[in-house]
Amino acid sequence: MGGRGTRTGLGFGEGGGRPFVRIGVGRTVGLVLAALAAAKVVERAVPGLHVAVGLGLAAALVAIARSQRFTAADLGLARSKVPAGLRWGAAAAALVGVAFALAYTIAPLRQTLPDGGGGLGPAGLWTVLVVIPLGTVLPEELAFRGLLLALLGRRYGPLAGTLLSSGLFGLWHIVPSLGGGTANTAMASVVGGDAAGMVARVVVTVVFTALAGVLLCWLRLRSGSLVAPMLAHWTVNALGVIVAALA
Repeated sequence: MGGRGTRTGLGFGEGGGRPFVRIGVGRTVGLVLAALAAAKVVERAVPGLHVAVGLGLAAALVAIARSQRFTAADLGLARSKVPAGLRWGAAAAALVGVAFALAYTIAPLRQTLPDGGGGLGPAGLWTVLVVIPLGTVLPEELAFRGLLLALLGRRYGPLAGTLLSSGLFGLWHIVPSLGGGTANTAMASVVGGDAAGMVARVVVTVVFTALAGVLLCWLRLRSGSLVAPMLAHWTVNALGVIVAALA
């Protein structure tokens, strides 16, 4: 094991020998989750600010990372790793695209989707190209596969860091699973809209997103870049909107 100022092959270091200020892992995790929750409250209170809130949240997360003396490499933001991130991200995006295409060919699954009107339109394009990447993907990846993965990985090791950050990612989706949206509507048509169906929907959503978090963490660690999970995450969300619009 390296001494002070060293870093492991996975990039969990202490800032190249700079003074390192510990405010406690638990407190830092709580601060990250509080920032995420505050952003969600603002977003719901003032509709239409999804992009601005996402960018503000990303800035807050960077400030928290700086307080912990994380480097760009620790967060998966090193420029030298961008090419690898693009390669791994593109491969993951292609697999996601194939999975969506196959799922769309299954009539029972396709029929669970609400009628999207047969077209994407300018609003849909804005959502896919701007709102999702800047308002959702950037802050969530920076939080869960950037800051939390680095923080928990440095304290407990990369495997535990992956499992813990992914578990938090799954729990983060409890509130969204209770709302509307295409995915929730489709799932409700399968499990039902009563109390038991809602519980099932929440459990399925948490488990699914936690497992997805593990895969996204693997992409981040394997490529060394946050670009890889960002591309995969964006592809899933964007194709969800596109498929629903074309249904």
